[in-house]
Amino acid sequence: MKERRELMTVTIKDVAKRANVAPSTVSRVIADSPRISEKTKQRVREAMKELGYHPNFIARSLASQTTQVIGIVMPSSADQALQNPFFPEVIRGISKAAHEKRYALQMSTGEKESDIYERVVEMLQGRRVDGVILLYSRQNDKLMKYLQKHDFPFVVIGKPHQKAEQVTHVDNDNVQAGKDATNYLIAHGHERIAFVGGNPQYLVTVDRQSGYAASLHEAGLPYRSEYVVYEEFLQEGGQEAMKELLSLPEPPTGLVVADDLMALGMLKTLDEIGLRVPEDVSIVSFNNTLLAEMSRPPLTSVDIGIFQLGYEAAKSLIEKITNPNEPIKRIIIPHRLVERGSCAKR
Repeated sequence: MKERRELMTVTIKDVAKRANVAPSTVSRVIADSPRISEKTKQRVREAMKELGYHPNFIARSLASQTTQVIGIVMPSSADQALQNPFFPEVIRGISKAAHEKRYALQMSTGEKESDIYERVVEMLQGRRVDGVILLYSRQNDKLMKYLQKHDFPFVVIGKPHQKAEQVTHVDNDNVQAGKDATNYLIAHGHERIAFVGGNPQYLVTVDRQSGYAASLHEAGLPYRSEYVVYEEFLQEGGQEAMKELLSLPEPPTGLVVADDLMALGMLKTLDEIGLRVPEDVSIVSFNNTLLAEMSRPPLTSVDIGIFQLGYEAAKSLIEKITNPNEPIKRIIIPHRLVERGSCAKR
């Protein structure tokens, strides 16, 4: 008899009876209605857990014309992007905020920019998601223009290229972060300092480079274009950048590197040719991922609060979905420089 009962479908009425509330209250708890007290929500959720009740989100979405799904748009193919610890960590932050509000996640990627655009447009036109988070901000982004034109809820991680005041975005003060990293090397006596960034189409690269240039200017040091290199945010990108900089007649002694994974590639190249970090070359990188702590030597890195970037982006998007009149927000996540063993005095 017990086995037969376990196979029977548990309904909202069963949950309501167990929690001693009306079935309509259970429905409101599932929808996370602000009209229901936290105490009642807790009681209903415990009853759902005890009975093994799982809400039918598909049926609910058909009835309400919502999907309870957030779309995540990567800047490149998942195979490439997920090699970088930034993306799993930012998705972890998004997932936490989504889970709190009972939203699921759908990821969209493509090999080329045009593939990403087409797939996201399909996702939106098919109403498969209620809103999207762009995990990047690039110049003249066709997809961002499409989202604005069709008034579709979206949030950007990074600073939008144009009309930032019209787009809800979560970002760091990357200009100041670039300055802080460069100032740290200047304070250590370095004068030949290079900047290694990602794709210059991305605003994060532009802003950090601006901070680097401002820091040099304030210290009375020359800005040398040959000391500015752009590569992919991958280990191989760091290796290529390092080879290019070491081939110069006057190689730099200090490096501001826009990503820990790139810095790891640079450490590898320096080790292969017998140059030591920090004795011969000092490095300050960005993101303060686990790689920075685990590398040898451990990297001095700028912590940008990756998890918090994702969490705040998802929270802001769900607020926009729930209330279309939610005002535009600019959320700045603080950064801090974490000192380790990759910098030495000159």
